[in-house]
Amino acid sequence: MQKNKKMNVKTQLMAWAAGAMVAASLSACNQSGNNGGSSADSTADSTTTTETASTPISITPVADSKAFPGASLAISSITANAGAAKDSVTLAVKYDVKNFKLTEHTMDHNADHMANSAEGQHIHFILDNTPYVALYKPENSVSLAKGSEHYLLSFLSRSYHESIKEPKAYVLKHFKITEDGKYQELPIPSDAALFYSRPKGEYKGKDTEALLLDFYLVNTDLSASGNKVKVDVGDTTITLDKWGPYQITGAPKGDLKVKLTLVGPDGNELKGDNTSITRDVKLSE
Repeated sequence: MQKNKKMNVKTQLMAWAAGAMVAASLSACNQSGNNGGSSADSTADSTTTTETASTPISITPVADSKAFPGASLAISSITANAGAAKDSVTLAVKYDVKNFKLTEHTMDHNADHMANSAEGQHIHFILDNTPYVALYKPENSVSLAKGSEHYLLSFLSRSYHESIKEPKAYVLKHFKITEDGKYQELPIPSDAALFYSRPKGEYKGKDTEALLLDFYLVNTDLSASGNKVKVDVGDTTITLDKWGPYQITGAPKGDLKVKLTLVGPDGNELKGDNTSITRDVKLSE
């Protein structure tokens, strides 16, 4: 009788150990899932993760940004003047801003947890899809080579760098500087175009916790059955089918590569002058 009792205890211990091993295995499988956000995010947005990653990077929509109905941006003048060198000109651009205050701080909750400019709201000046210049006055000047062709996208931005996506809050120019140094406007192609805005530069401390992912679209929108934006952040890939601001969380410290690609319904990159952009940003303590 005593011997049978000991055998029963031993059998129970063996069964308990086997169960613990199965539970641990299942837990490990669950932790290796997609990095495209929580199930709550997927109900609010049909964005889908296309690849799993070894780093815990998540890309999720930014909600409840302050709206600026009626905000508008226009270029009041563009002039090309003699530059410092014989083969260049100085391009001077002046803007007209309505229903939006430059240098005012955007008062909403997103300003509390994203990199926020101390100088307030501004204009993003994006020349040839290179990193933008933030303008806190409605003007800017750049040196351009004679005989060169360019795209200039300008749009209004909240103080934490999220673009204002009102219909009149941006202006796109396609132009060239002639061989004799004159400004000449060119037709804007009808092709879909993607312009990169954020993330940008170096982030430190608390600002590394949530990076704004923001871009600007021209001549297209995004949809589940239409064009999309493929985002590669580190080793995480996600495809976005809604145009809006997103945030990147869980990115490791160090150098981070971000690539945006405008793709068609078949997942292939669209043809055009502005469809794919890569940036290197840095996250530090």
